[in-house]
Amino acid sequence: MKLCHRCQHEIVSKDRIGRRDTCPGCGTDLRCCLHCAFYDTHYANACREPNADPVIDKETGNFCDFFTLGDRQAQQRPAAPDTRAQLEALFKKKP
Repeated sequence: MKLCHRCQHEIVSKDRIGRRDTCPGCGTDLRCCLHCAFYDTHYANACREPNADPVIDKETGNFCDFFTLGDRQAQQRPAAPDTRAQLEALFKKKP
């Protein structure tokens, strides 16, 4: 399933995504690094394609020749741990 990185709205895939195409849910650029199948923060320039030119702003539309709309899973934010309770348990006074 192809989802917007910002609003998680489903993106109906077309043959080609143009530089000015936007998400129908929030209006963010679709042809950006964050929507690309090659986007990976573990690689140099956050891209698995070694021949791609570096892109400074990963959220805005660009002219990358290697862009391929990637499948993204819905990203759920993890529940914030109760930090105070963890600290109290860590520094609990022994009787």
